[in-house]
Amino acid sequence: MALLNRIRAFLVSPQGRRLTDQGRRMAADPRNRQRARGFLSRLRRH
Repeated sequence: MALLNRIRAFLVSPQGRRLTDQGRRMAADPRNRQRARGFLSRLRRH
């Protein structure tokens, strides 16, 4: 439980919010989505 509390505390910190927003922007980019799908499909094959 302590680990989850630390993660939650990080996510509400300014740095955590900044990284969350950056991740959302990157996930909205179609090229990044395609890249992630390709990476996941390669992982699933192995």
